[in-house]
Amino acid sequence: SDKSTLSKQRKTEDENREFKVEWTELFAFIQNSNGLPTCLICQEKLAHNKKSNLERHFTTKHASFGSKYPAGDARKKAVEELQTSQQKSSSVFNYWVQSSNNVNIASFIVSQEIAKRGKPYTDGEYIKSCFINASEELFRDFKNKAEILNKIKELPLSAKTVKDRTVKMSSNITNQQIEDLKLVSALSIAVDESCDINDTAQVSLFVRFISSTGPKEELLGLLPLKGQTRGEDIANAVIECMEKHHIPLDKIVSISTDGAKSMTGILVYHCIIHQEALCAQTFPEEICNVMELVIKIVNTIVAKALYHRQFKEFLVEMESEYADLLLHNKVRWLSRGNVLKRFASLLLEIKAFLLEKGVDYPELTDDQWIQKFYFMVDVTSHLNNLNRKLQEKGNTIFSMLEEVISFENKLSLFAQDFERETLIHFPSLLKHRQENNSVIDIYYFKTAILNMREAFLRRFQEFRNSMATLAFVKKPLSADVTELNFSLFNIDIGAFEMQLLELKNKELWSSKFERLNADLEKLEKNKCDFSSQHKWSALKDLEKEDMIIFNTWNSIPDSYDQLKKLAFAVLSLFGSTYSCEQSFSSMNLIKSTLRNRLIDENLESCLKLKTTTYKPDLSKLSKEMQGHYIKKFKTLEYCD
Repeated sequence: SDKSTLSKQRKTEDENREFKVEWTELFAFIQNSNGLPTCLICQEKLAHNKKSNLERHFTTKHASFGSKYPAGDARKKAVEELQTSQQKSSSVFNYWVQSSNNVNIASFIVSQEIAKRGKPYTDGEYIKSCFINASEELFRDFKNKAEILNKIKELPLSAKTVKDRTVKMSSNITNQQIEDLKLVSALSIAVDESCDINDTAQVSLFVRFISSTGPKEELLGLLPLKGQTRGEDIANAVIECMEKHHIPLDKIVSISTDGAKSMTGILVYHCIIHQEALCAQTFPEEICNVMELVIKIVNTIVAKALYHRQFKEFLVEMESEYADLLLHNKVRWLSRGNVLKRFASLLLEIKAFLLEKGVDYPELTDDQWIQKFYFMVDVTSHLNNLNRKLQEKGNTIFSMLEEVISFENKLSLFAQDFERETLIHFPSLLKHRQENNSVIDIYYFKTAILNMREAFLRRFQEFRNSMATLAFVKKPLSADVTELNFSLFNIDIGAFEMQLLELKNKELWSSKFERLNADLEKLEKNKCDFSSQHKWSALKDLEKEDMIIFNTWNSIPDSYDQLKKLAFAVLSLFGSTYSCEQSFSSMNLIKSTLRNRLIDENLESCLKLKTTTYKPDLSKLSKEMQGHYIKKFKTLEYCD
């Protein structure tokens, strides 16, 4: 035991020894950044500041240096030269590291811009070429012009590089998403299925959760489905993706779909926008046929390039207010409404053009068909107003439902409008009646409106049952615990009741929710004003409703953890799968006919960078890439 005590003591002494300045001149050693001796001749590092070790290294490995430069002035001078050379080499190395880091980061930034805009990887070379040519003029009078141009020429932007950088950034963002998802107690997923240009079924999986900075709506993965695409195949692909990222399935409180099978213990619902679109499809078949014929005529004109060009010229000759027709996108009612509206305003021109071309559509002169057409123009205009509100980003599910319920009541009003035969809310149909003395089929249109109202009432019943729970995030002070549905959220009801009572009685915290209501009123007023003035970009720039609510709840202390748990779980519910649908528009833009060979992993990377709110950690990615270059550089340097 005495021996072991002595060896421990010696070891401690070795570790605590300090480097002596005179050893540099005697043995050509310096102290490195970790405080350990490093040989200036061969760069070897020793483990301890021990004179005998340094001396042994010098006499056995560098005897020729010792005899060539004996101790004294000769050695002092030789060691000083070694030190100068070492410092120079080190500063060259540090400059190289910094310079290569800057070039790397610049390359990442350009690759990120390419991905965000849905452009092909090959645009990297084209951007670099523009950059070089523009810089020739931009920096013409700069003394260091050549240096600037060389720096730009160093930028690695080949298609392969841009692709690799995109995949690296996407992977970095996925890691950030996963880190945040590990910390949340509740998350919702939105699942939507579509086909890309190669008819590969792609399921986009979006997650909505409340991070430490606020609500996040993120594309977690794009899941290609090979073979069948039944509900269970989609469910399996989603589960596999969640398990791959180690996200516990019991954190999922809701699934918003465009129509998937139920999963027990989770609130599964149709996306509100899809519901509304399905309600809109309750029209009688003849009315739907009106829409089909309009699309057919539009496509006849637009799809035949020559017709299209002639029609444009024809419109210019007739000095029409619209320069062209709108192409219709099958999914969106918003698109349908716009097509119908434009078709209606160009009806005379379209008739004249088709007559000139010898194309006959007898429906265009049939009064019954025209009545149904103008009815559709007016109804889709009302539906579009609802749709626009539902598609606003940052809306809570409660606000979306308020809009839907308000629209249900409007449908009752529209039915009365037909009963009174006033047609105040159907201006196109009214104008047609006035100009052509038409006898409007009042009963037929009133029935169509009432059927749509029935569909709205039926489809949104489930949400109506949860209104009190969904309203809790905005108005906790007026909440009645008996009306709240806790089943999905794993809440301790006893603790919740006590915390709610305290919150209501603590003026410091309850006043925050009074202020919240004032802020939400102000936001709603601005939305209405900007909307009526058609100031769409100003509307877009307004602070989001869910963010205002989050900031209020986030400022409440964690001693109200059960209240916050319910609030954040409700805030994490998706109101719609609109994000998914937008991602499919992006997907078809990215995977265009020119890029249909894009593999699934790369398509997901491009989509993720295009849709995310996270910023890739470029300096981290650049440093990781430099790691092996630095090792290589040092190896070469020491060999010299």
